[in-house]
Amino acid sequence: MSGVVGPSIFAFALGAVVSLATSWVLVSRLERVGERLGLSEALLGVVAALAADAPEITAAVTALVHRQQAVGAGVVIGSNVFNLAALLGLGAVVAGGIGLHRKVVLLGGTVAIVVALACLLAVSGAVTPGRGLALVAVVLTAYVVTLGAHRAVLGRLRLPHRWTIWLTAAIVEEEDELEVAIHPQRGTTNDALVGAGALAIVVVASVAMEQGASTLGMHYGVAAIVVGGLVLAAVTSLPNAVAAVYLARRGRGAAALSTALNSNAINVAAGLLIPATVIGLAKPSSSGLLIAGWYVGLTALTLVISYVGQGLRRWSGSLIIVAYLLFVAVLLVTT
Repeated sequence: MSGVVGPSIFAFALGAVVSLATSWVLVSRLERVGERLGLSEALLGVVAALAADAPEITAAVTALVHRQQAVGAGVVIGSNVFNLAALLGLGAVVAGGIGLHRKVVLLGGTVAIVVALACLLAVSGAVTPGRGLALVAVVLTAYVVTLGAHRAVLGRLRLPHRWTIWLTAAIVEEEDELEVAIHPQRGTTNDALVGAGALAIVVVASVAMEQGASTLGMHYGVAAIVVGGLVLAAVTSLPNAVAAVYLARRGRGAAALSTALNSNAINVAAGLLIPATVIGLAKPSSSGLLIAGWYVGLTALTLVISYVGQGLRRWSGSLIIVAYLLFVAVLLVTT
């Protein structure tokens, strides 16, 4: 077994560097393709989050395919906990604060809480992954349709007049910031081809990274949930963290929030519930419930503070980071 340590370290390090570096190419090319297709700024934000999530989604799916359910679930849920601390907590500390519109927090936050609860229910065994996926699919579909809807489309939905006005205002407030934060060139066929190639490289590199980390974890006796929930989760989330801190420093609060919440929702849907519906999840465990429960709790805490204070300040960003560090300590002690 000792003979695999060197190659495993190399595979993990090389896979991480290549995967994370190439994900930036993937994000930029998909944004350009989305611009050519006429997507709204809010939908471009969702596309960017999906592309940036490619490393963690691939790592999680790879683990689930190899029947390493604890690693797979840990990557997804651990990444989501890390995202809240690194994208929003650290962003608020570095930028001195993140200003947010309450309507934007409520719109995105409602989706985020439902997705987090569906994740917890699936991990705990209260519902099957398929039923959790169905709930998430309904909520995300409604969210994406709402983001892409113009006022005329919202009007045809025959919602109560106050709802239509409120949703329109929330979308406008979010897109006003995203229009400045996301400004891609109009895409070409070459961008689509480069994006496809970048996606293939990200997938291969992420598979190598996950396998290297899992092998090292087994060799050194590190619990699978720690390998996925802490190591792989943090490494695969770095592109989103850097992007969110950059947006926060430029005063693009809604864009930073959108990056964090969209990333988490996509992680749960594509990285956990879809493959788990086919392959299955591990039996409920205390470690799995700890990670999922912390994800729900930290999501709720972040959203409540953001809504009440119309954003995050240095103290609240520090509180979110401390909550993450406490999560790390508890996970290490209990596994």
